Amino acid sequence: MNILDKIQQIQSSFSKSERKVAQVILASPQTTIHSSIAALAKEADVSEPTVNRFCRRLETKGFPDFKLHLAQSIANGTPYVSRHVDVDDGPDAYCSKIFESTMAALDHARRSLDTIKVNKAVDILTQARHIAFFGAGSSSSVAHDAHYKFFRFNTPVSCYDDTLMQRITCVNAHEGDVIVIISHTGRTKSIVEIANIARANDATVIGITSEGTPLANACNLVLSLDITEDTDMYMPMASRIAQLTLIDILATGFTLRRGGKFMDNLKRVKEGLKDSRYEK
Repeated sequence: MNILDKIQQIQSSFSKSERKVAQVILASPQTTIHSSIAALAKEADVSEPTVNRFCRRLETKGFPDFKLHLAQSIANGTPYVSRHVDVDDGPDAYCSKIFESTMAALDHARRSLDTIKVNKAVDILTQARHIAFFGAGSSSSVAHDAHYKFFRFNTPVSCYDDTLMQRITCVNAHEGDVIVIISHTGRTKSIVEIANIARANDATVIGITSEGTPLANACNLVLSLDITEDTDMYMPMASRIAQLTLIDILATGFTLRRGGKFMDNLKRVKEGLKDSRYEK
């Protein structure tokens, strides 16, 4: 149960002051994410200790932890659209809600990302003999974006969203090859199977997936983004945007690690594309 649903369900058990806090939060959860405890207390006309007591009632460690859980709740989708989109919402309302929930999801992902693991992933990628990006279904768009970004670099790179091509690539993999597998759920059987094949052939497998999933257990290194999104029920949008951002982070880390001469090479690539575009 997400924290917004929990507030609504146990609202009757709150004290009078706690109910005031609940009403302010439910009326505008997006505003609460960006509020200080003092601002929320003033808005609800209660004391700051009351806000902290309210947060502990919801089994969070305090106001900062509560805001993280709230951001996570907002980031969840509503069946087939977005969680807080109502059937009578007009374009102004649903545009605002989708942007707010996506920004909340990105902020939560930023806080949950393990930068030590990011640094390790950059180490592995910059030393790779060959990099392959794999994705299935909606994750394939992220894999193709990664291929486009890394294709500018002077390391051989490929991308496959076809299961047979993924399998063949892993069968032919060797030590020094890096397979990056993108899957939010980490439960697609074919993806887990090819991760095991790649590791059996001494390739290094990096998973961009959720912790504790079958795919995570099959990888050498896992980069996890804490985005709660039921992809069996909801459109997997927030997780996809967070994954695209992580790919951008890895590409940036790769560029910085390679140093000045490498940036000169990227500049030459950019210059080489000038003639393909009309001038402004």
